[in-house]
Amino acid sequence: MADPIRILLVDDHPVVLDGLAAMLTTQRDFEVVGRATTGGAAVYKADSLNPDVIVTDLEMPGMDGVEAIREIRKANESIEIVVLTAFDSDDRIIEAVEAGAQGYLLKGSPRDEIFDAVRTVSAGGALLPPVVASRLLSKVRAPKELDALTPREEEVLELVAEGCSNAEIGERLYISERTVKFHVSSILAKLQAKNRTEAVWLARESGLL
Repeated sequence: MADPIRILLVDDHPVVLDGLAAMLTTQRDFEVVGRATTGGAAVYKADSLNPDVIVTDLEMPGMDGVEAIREIRKANESIEIVVLTAFDSDDRIIEAVEAGAQGYLLKGSPRDEIFDAVRTVSAGGALLPPVVASRLLSKVRAPKELDALTPREEEVLELVAEGCSNAEIGERLYISERTVKFHVSSILAKLQAKNRTEAVWLARESGLL
């Protein structure tokens, strides 16, 4: 049996944390390894616990969720992040995705959607409900035509979409990790994306994947 998905929960309401923990631990492939009630605590526990997935709210005292996501992803790109929040404004959605969130769900979402989001991002995918995706697309779609990707960049992008790290992409394509980083940077620039998650999402929406 595969190792369980290790999850860190972040919310400033202890009752919400209790409910989420109780719900998630009904799944045999999930393990809740920690909880945090502030953005600062989330950054600290992400570093000390090294979870596979973080499920976080956005509105918290002190460092908010968006800034916490940004700091966590800066320190460790392998940690995947799902936002679970009551706030659905366009600006907050885009801020969270641009900071590095791979999934965005509203509180009140069916439990199966939450389970699916955790599993999807843990496997290297991204999950945005249609209502969130449509808002993001209307905001981030470039008004001008995107620059074409080279065949090698297309290969790299496909592996990024599979959730591969730069080192894994280098091994698969027999190129150095430095070269992979160069190609990823070029892909982000051409797709006008802030990060790998947004690049994959935009590529899928535009038919490149």
